[in-house]
Amino acid sequence: MQIIGTAKCRVTKKCRLWFDQRGIPYHFLDYRKKPLSLGELKAVAAGRSWHDLIDRDSAAWKKHQLEWKDFDPREEIIEHQELLITPILRDGPDVVIGSDPPGWQRIADKHRNTHV
Repeated sequence: MQIIGTAKCRVTKKCRLWFDQRGIPYHFLDYRKKPLSLGELKAVAAGRSWHDLIDRDSAAWKKHQLEWKDFDPREEIIEHQELLITPILRDGPDVVIGSDPPGWQRIADKHRNTHV
């Protein structure tokens, strides 16, 4: 299981703490230090719109002024990963985006059942 985000992101810290408190191991990936590959981005986007991965409240959204542009979300995310909603919790094909405690619980339940 991976938690993808940045070390400074408040919601990513909350997600990591949530799993730490439950004793569920994960691998943390700070995409600012090691950007996601195109394959990893495609895996995160599988089954959802690339538009749904963009954090429209982020400083990056404002900086790139995407609200006023016609843009390809896939290309923007590939070039500017700071547009991603974080955290991204990835467990095989199961992906949970953003602050989603019910989604986190679903992943935790799978890990409790396999590590008991």
